[in-house]
Amino acid sequence: MVRSILAVIAGIAALTASSFAIEAVVDPILLHAFPQALPNRAAISSNLPASIVLFVYTSACVVLGGYVAAWIARRSPVWHAAAMGLLQEALTVWAMMSLGDVAPRRNWIVTLIVTIPMALCGGWLRARQQRQQIAAGVAAGSASG
Repeated sequence: MVRSILAVIAGIAALTASSFAIEAVVDPILLHAFPQALPNRAAISSNLPASIVLFVYTSACVVLGGYVAAWIARRSPVWHAAAMGLLQEALTVWAMMSLGDVAPRRNWIVTLIVTIPMALCGGWLRARQQRQQIAAGVAAGSASG
């Protein structure tokens, strides 16, 4: 039980850290590359092409979070990734209610739509990797026997 809780929290931490790290690099690049369309940081969340960039890297970060939760949990990887996705959904709803005016509603809605499927992708990737490792171990064991 403790491992499961820690796995979900670690998934959220990985998702958050990677998202902030990418944002710290991408935002200044976008501001520099498109000064007319993006005169300041606030314009990034309102600009549709910039929002699409945000959705792409955020989705990748959610996949990473689901993978980390599944990896640390060891058992039931997809369920742990789903739990991480559900917790992230709850955090997103809380942020939307508290900070809703910092981004257009479409950004919040798209985030809510993609979070659980992307987290499940991370869990599925880890489960697939586990199956491959087990198969490789069985094959190596039967080859040496």
